[in-house]
Amino acid sequence: MGGEMAEQKAQASAWFRALRDEIVAAFEALEDSHDRGPLAEDAPGRFEVTRTRRAAPEGEDAGGGLMSVMRGGRVFEKVGVNVSTVHGTLGARAQAAMAARKGLPGMAEDPRFWASGISLVAHMQNPHVPAVHMNTRMFWTPHGWWFGGGSDLNPCIEYAEDTAHFHAVQKAHLDPHGAAHYPRLKDWADEYFFIPHRGRARGVGGIFMDDYCTGDWAADFALTRDIGRAFLPAFLPLVERRRVQDWSAADKEAQLIHRGLYAEYNLVYDRGTKFGLETGHDANAVLMSLPPLAKWV
Repeated sequence: MGGEMAEQKAQASAWFRALRDEIVAAFEALEDSHDRGPLAEDAPGRFEVTRTRRAAPEGEDAGGGLMSVMRGGRVFEKVGVNVSTVHGTLGARAQAAMAARKGLPGMAEDPRFWASGISLVAHMQNPHVPAVHMNTRMFWTPHGWWFGGGSDLNPCIEYAEDTAHFHAVQKAHLDPHGAAHYPRLKDWADEYFFIPHRGRARGVGGIFMDDYCTGDWAADFALTRDIGRAFLPAFLPLVERRRVQDWSAADKEAQLIHRGLYAEYNLVYDRGTKFGLETGHDANAVLMSLPPLAKWV
C-alpha cells in the first residue's frame, strides 16, 4: 500500500506541475497578443520564477515549489501561479485544526503530512476583465488522503454572459463524473466564498470542494484533474472579450474597492492562507494572492 500511495503522490505532483506550465504559457501568450498596455511602450509581461522552500529544522528536506509572478503586464496587473509539494509534521495548532475538521483521532501520535497543489490568483489591468482564483490540491496524512480545490470568478463589473460562460464550462467538465457534482460544488463555492462581516459573496461563484475522498483514489484524482482542465476554457474567452474595452476612472475605483473585499476574505477566512502560514511555507508564496493595489471606502 505504501508503494502504491507513493506512486499516486508522484502522479498528483506531476499533474499540478504540468497544469502550472500550461497556464503560465497561456498567460504569456495573452500578453504577447495584446498591444495595449497602460503605457504605449510597455513590453509584454513575463513571469518571474522563484524557488520556494517550506521552513524546516536545519538540514531537513521539507519540500517546496515554484512561485511564478507577473507584475505590470499589458493584460495582467499581477498574477501568481504557484505550485508546491511539501511534507513534514504538523504543529500542535495544525493538528488540532485537522482533527477537528476531519474528525481524525491520533493526529498527535503521528502528525506527518504531505501536500501538493497548484494555486493561482489573477488581478487584471482592465477593470472590465474579472479577477479569478483557481487551485487544486492533494493532501495526505497516515490517517487518509483528500483532494480539494476549484475556481471562482471575481469581477468588479459584472456581466451576466461572462458569469454564465464561466459556470457552463465548469458544469461541462464535471458532468462526466456525475450530474450531481456541479450543483453540489457550486453550492459549496457559494458557501465557502461568502464574507460574513460584509454579508455578501466575494464574487459570482464557481465550484469548490474540500476534504474530498470517496475511497476511490483514481476517480477522485480524475475529478480533480477536470476541475483544473476547466480553468483555461472558462477564463480565457472572458479575457479575450473584455481586455480591449475602454475604462474610466470610476471603473478603476470600483476595481480597487472590490480588491479590498478580496484581500479581506483571503486574510480573514481563507483556509489555504491559514494552513500555508501555519505549516511554515514561504510567506511570500502564501500571500501571493493579495492584489498589488486595493482601496477601502
